[in-house]
Amino acid sequence: MKKLKVKKLSNIQDKSLGKIKYKDENIFFKTRFGIHTFGIKEKITVVILDNDFKVKTIKEVLPNRLFFWNIKYKNVIELNEDNTIDLKIGDKIEIY
Repeated sequence: MKKLKVKKLSNIQDKSLGKIKYKDENIFFKTRFGIHTFGIKEKITVVILDNDFKVKTIKEVLPNRLFFWNIKYKNVIELNEDNTIDLKIGDKIEIY
């Protein structure tokens, strides 16, 4: 199990702004719709987790893009480009 410090976002405004507002932090939120990177200057890494917090998808997303995934997963972590955690599909994550 890998531990990852994150800022947990819960209100719609924070979730909509995401890395625009919290550019220097790893963020966690729940959504089934998808994410955007409009207004972000660097690429980010998006990690999609199942309900057991196992990694299902890892994707580098460039600025000014949309990213969608399987709607059965709702746990999302957005990491900065320079994050050093080494994640693989199937890893279990503990957030704090």
